[in-house]
Amino acid sequence: MADKPEKQERDDIYQSFDALLRTILYEYYDRSGKLSKGNFIALLIASGEIASMAMSSLRSGAAVKRVALGAAGVIALRVGLKYALSGPLGIVLAGATAASLIAYFIRNRKEIADKIVRYRKLVGELRESYEKLQEDRRDGRLSREQLELMVDGLQQRFMNELD
Repeated sequence: MADKPEKQERDDIYQSFDALLRTILYEYYDRSGKLSKGNFIALLIASGEIASMAMSSLRSGAAVKRVALGAAGVIALRVGLKYALSGPLGIVLAGATAASLIAYFIRNRKEIADKIVRYRKLVGELRESYEKLQEDRRDGRLSREQLELMVDGLQQRFMNELD
C-alpha cells in the first residue's frame, strides 16, 4: 500500500512539469542539499516563478538593489519553500530546517544570488525540453514508454548539471 502513492507520484512526473520539478528538488535535497545549502536554496528560488519577477524588479536602481535583494530573496525563498513543502519535501523539511535555510540565505545572499542565475537558466532549459517531449507525445511521435525514458533522461541530465 505504501508503494502506491510513491508510484503515483512517479507517474505524475510524466504528465506535469511541476511534479518533475518537485521530484528533482526532493532528490537533490536528499542527495546533496543537506551538505550544500546554498545550492539547494538557489535551486529552490530559481524553480519558483516569484523569483523571476522579484529579480527583474531589482534590475533597476543600484542603491535600493542590495536591500531589495535581501527582501526579495527571503520572499522568494518562502514562496519556494511553500511550493516545495506542498510536495514530498514537506516530509523532509521541518520548520527548523526551513528557518535554518532562510538564515543561511540571509548570511550568504550574494553567493546564492549568483547561483540563482545559473539555475534559472537550467530550469528554463529543462522546462523547454520537457514541453517539447510532451508535444511529441501528444502528436504521436513518442510512445508512453519512450516519453518515460526521455523524461527520466532529462531528470538525470538536469541532476548532473546541478553539480
